[in-house]
Amino acid sequence: MKRTDKGNIRKDQGWLLFFYSVPSKPVSNRMKIWRKLSKAGAVQIKGAVYILPMNEEHYEFFQWLVSEVSSMGGEAAFTRVDSIDSMKDQEIMDLFNKHKELEYHGINKVIEGLEAKVNSVKKGSKTQNLKALSEQIAKASKSYEEGLKTDFFSSKAGALLLPRLNALNAGMKGFLGTAPETKPAAVPSRKPADYQGKIWVSRKRPFVDRMASAWLIRRFIDKGAKFGLLDETELAAAGKGSVTFDLRGGAFTHVGDLCTFEVLVKSFGIKDRAVKKIAELVHEIDVRDDRYRAPEAQGIESLLSGIRKTAKDDMECLERGVAVFEMLYASKI
Repeated sequence: MKRTDKGNIRKDQGWLLFFYSVPSKPVSNRMKIWRKLSKAGAVQIKGAVYILPMNEEHYEFFQWLVSEVSSMGGEAAFTRVDSIDSMKDQEIMDLFNKHKELEYHGINKVIEGLEAKVNSVKKGSKTQNLKALSEQIAKASKSYEEGLKTDFFSSKAGALLLPRLNALNAGMKGFLGTAPETKPAAVPSRKPADYQGKIWVSRKRPFVDRMASAWLIRRFIDKGAKFGLLDETELAAAGKGSVTFDLRGGAFTHVGDLCTFEVLVKSFGIKDRAVKKIAELVHEIDVRDDRYRAPEAQGIESLLSGIRKTAKDDMECLERGVAVFEMLYASKI
């Protein structure tokens, strides 16, 4: 195990500030937004103001969160700033690291218990269930890896845990040879015949949901579909005969807890086992609500991130992403 890249965040890229308020009832809505902010690694700096380091993924996350808060009858907005007058950048980074230390403290306690169990096995104890112990170490490793995703400034607390986890995993080598159901969102049915010869338009800088949706459109809706990627300021001028997708107010976009890919699948009544599995992977990467257990999602996300960083332009990025999903489909994952 090693510490991984966390989105190439640099302290000189600035910050994103998110402001929101939701009705006091139902309480579950407020908790839902809080959990999403927490999972993304956002830190509360004052009242209902949260902060994240600026990068494209965080910018997109806040875009969707604004839409979700609005759907709950609340108000939300976010802004990018180069700096905060009342706080130095180092103070903000220290705030993030302190927040991570609290999270790592819980993992540290678990590791201490596991180290004691592994040491007892080394001393010849027969009372330990090795299979259960191995599963507990794997669970602790997964918790640490999840924590790394929001350890934006490589905290010392996280660095100290890594060699201990590696030692636990190495030690075990010598000894061993569902998500809660939610009410389906209401999505109107559509017919592929009504969407032939259209130009499908979305935002620039495509990532998982747009890439997967473009693949689905070409594979199941219109084999000759063409795509356009525009700045948000240009989207209102999308021409007649175009269909907007994966953007706020688009013809096909997030509905409730469904990502755009899932909405397209449901809208066009696509019933295919491989598509169902791909939908779970896209949801896991895009929505990040732990609805599905999809460990392979992390590898696919890394591959798509690499495409995004190396493509010469947005259309090449989209087409290469489409090719990845075609290969996933062909593998019948």
